[in-house]
Amino acid sequence: MTTITNLDNLKAEAEANAEALRSNRYPGRGIIIGMTPDGTRLVQVYWIMGRSENSRNRIFVLEEDGSVRTEARDPAKLTDPSLIIYYPVRQSGGAHIVTNGDQTDTIADAIASGGTFEDALRTRTFEPDAPNFTPRISGIVQPGDKSAAYKLAILKSNRGSEALAQRHFFTYEQPLAGFGHLIHTYQGDGNPLPSFEGEPKLVPLFDDANQTLDYYWQRLDEENRISLLVKTIPIDGGEAVITIRNKA
Repeated sequence: MTTITNLDNLKAEAEANAEALRSNRYPGRGIIIGMTPDGTRLVQVYWIMGRSENSRNRIFVLEEDGSVRTEARDPAKLTDPSLIIYYPVRQSGGAHIVTNGDQTDTIADAIASGGTFEDALRTRTFEPDAPNFTPRISGIVQPGDKSAAYKLAILKSNRGSEALAQRHFFTYEQPLAGFGHLIHTYQGDGNPLPSFEGEPKLVPLFDDANQTLDYYWQRLDEENRISLLVKTIPIDGGEAVITIRNKA
């Protein structure tokens, strides 16, 4: 953890980035990774949104091993499970993985066999949902990794081409207490949906997981938000805790 000398400026920047979510009707799925203000826990936030009935027919379900899966709220209404039913959260070899698709399993398998986050994602590309070609966004926390507190990645189409992939990796060697970095799938609503652009955005985090959950839930479009989770990972190696909210 580093000492922050321009805390007021960082807070203003982070709050502005988070507030921008209010005016974004459809940022899509989002990942935040960072550290609590007290410096005791790393945090992963993940949310899902949906415009179609099939996409909205989902909830997060926590499993006994600490994994989280998406599940159809009403199985009778599920028309296409591809790209919407997956494990967004898993643990593998001590690594805490969060993604917006089945690349969670690709990363977990790579870590289990001695591979890396980056190598795993080099075997994948964006989602095959033309014309959107939705980006695959992923993040990882590996306690004990001296080279990085956490990492984020986005795999996206270059200029909307099915034949051209971009792979962007972001490594954060030291966390900033009270802040995280946000990446989401879309710049906003549209047809086709425009992919996220630029670097992950600095945003605030809180010591209380429920406060973090409420903060981001309230900034997502009420009609399109579906589920949101907050995972806290103790720096001292204690047990991680996951808090989930599914749309009522």
